[in-house]
Amino acid sequence: MSLLPILRYPDARLNKVAKPVTVFDARLRQLVADMADTMYDAPGVGLAAPQVDVHEQLLIIDTSETHDNLRVFINPEILWASDEKEVYDEGCLSVPGIYDNVERPARVKVAALDLDGKRFELEADGLLAVCIQHEIDHLRGKIFVEYLSPLKRNRIKAKMLKEERELERELQGNSGYPRRKR
Repeated sequence: MSLLPILRYPDARLNKVAKPVTVFDARLRQLVADMADTMYDAPGVGLAAPQVDVHEQLLIIDTSETHDNLRVFINPEILWASDEKEVYDEGCLSVPGIYDNVERPARVKVAALDLDGKRFELEADGLLAVCIQHEIDHLRGKIFVEYLSPLKRNRIKAKMLKEERELERELQGNSGYPRRKR
């Protein structure tokens, strides 16, 4: 098992639409295991394959307090969403440190395949429903900040780009200040 690098907003690869999974093999099982390690280490409650630069319709979720209820959704599709809406304070591993209110259907019914390629259906509400919708958005190339106003989105983008530049400077051992010539 290994930790995978998580793409950070506004990386354009996060807007790439994922392709359906067609092969259910050891590679897929390893990817799920690595994604789980990555999600738990981050820490997070959900992770979609596009967030780790694998553009396949795969997502994992674990909303349990004890991190022992990993759910795997392959090629998921929302079959039904309630007319009733709820607002949740959402965050995202690809947009670390940023949280904001997003309104979504309060309940959903989803169909997906498991690791063996077997179809299942699940009805969800609360945090699980939010996570399912949030992670499926990733498979469609959409990030939760796209639900926010353009002003908020631009502020978040600027903040993320600034953090990225600072991190790059840090990794290069450069404080960003001009060095004195000798």
